Amino acid sequence: MKTTYKQSSPAVLVLQDGKVFHGKLAGKKGTTTGEICFNTGMSGYQEIFTDPSYYGQILVTTNVHIGNYGVNNNETESDSVKIAGLVCKKFNEFHSRERSDGGIKEYFETENVVGICEVDTRAIVRYIRDKGAMNAIISSEELDIDKLKARLSLVPSMEGLELSSKVSTPKPYTAGSPEAAFRVALLDLGVKRNIVRCLVERGCYVQVFPMKTTVAEMKAWNPDGFMISNGPGDPGVMTNEVKTLQEIIAGDIPVFGICLGHQIIAEACGLRTYKMKNGHRGINHPVKNLITGKSEITSQNHGFSVRGEDVKTNKDLEVTHINLNDGTIEGLKHRVKNVFSVQYHPESSPGPLDSRYLFDQFVTLMGTVRAGKTVSLKVKA
Repeated sequence: MKTTYKQSSPAVLVLQDGKVFHGKLAGKKGTTTGEICFNTGMSGYQEIFTDPSYYGQILVTTNVHIGNYGVNNNETESDSVKIAGLVCKKFNEFHSRERSDGGIKEYFETENVVGICEVDTRAIVRYIRDKGAMNAIISSEELDIDKLKARLSLVPSMEGLELSSKVSTPKPYTAGSPEAAFRVALLDLGVKRNIVRCLVERGCYVQVFPMKTTVAEMKAWNPDGFMISNGPGDPGVMTNEVKTLQEIIAGDIPVFGICLGHQIIAEACGLRTYKMKNGHRGINHPVKNLITGKSEITSQNHGFSVRGEDVKTNKDLEVTHINLNDGTIEGLKHRVKNVFSVQYHPESSPGPLDSRYLFDQFVTLMGTVRAGKTVSLKVKA
């Protein structure tokens, strides 16, 4: 018989520096740990929960109501919830959307997700915004603060962790029609489903490869282009994947990187990455395209970034996009090779559609290279 717990059951959130917040149980009764972060999106919570890039992170949602439109089986970005835990103000057990396939309470219990609600999320966001990223623990089964602090002290920092292997596909799979115009080899570092959809919608037959696949194995499939996906963890420790990208870039096949893929491409070309004080997570981040002069509202989820000072002395890469909030690098392209990347999420699930042109740019680039014509990345948004 399934055990149920009332939302009135107490829960506690303890941060790495000792700060404590008391609230109520949300989801499954238990204990969870991870790096705490916040997302400023006002909708799309299910897509966010299932984004593999959130693996190992406790998510604070700034929108007050979570669960108010239930869950839908078609609105996931992977095969399971990937967040380590949830912190929210209102955890709505009841929903009113006709298209929903169930409520968030049952969803979290089935997915074994531990959360806390009825806390001041505004205060939590302000606190971690000022103090910076840190680990945290949520528990609704152990309320002894000293015991929770002791357990939390054993949790490793996100900096230095390789996590993509936890979420990458164990075996290759395909999407789209084998008769499609282009073949794309996608290196899965934690890919979101909508990246694959966006490629298929543009006439691509996609094969998704596990992250440890060799370049020879992927090239044996005769791809017209390589997609390097998003994913979790520290790019600075992914030395094998950096070597893989160096081998790919040495060829003439077009390459498009997104988020972690962008960071791995940067590392492969001699740029360093660093852990941000607070990452970019939300669906309203302004980015300027330096090639077209236009600005885009973008969907983002990353806690690492490329060092701007390294680009100034790098002969291979140039900046194509910058963040209008803090000036960080949001896009790169290779000066000689058919390689470009963005730090944000052009598949934007959830989020605005401003950046979908990047997939069109990738398809155009593959067609140009196939035709043996001069390559230009100056495709207007």
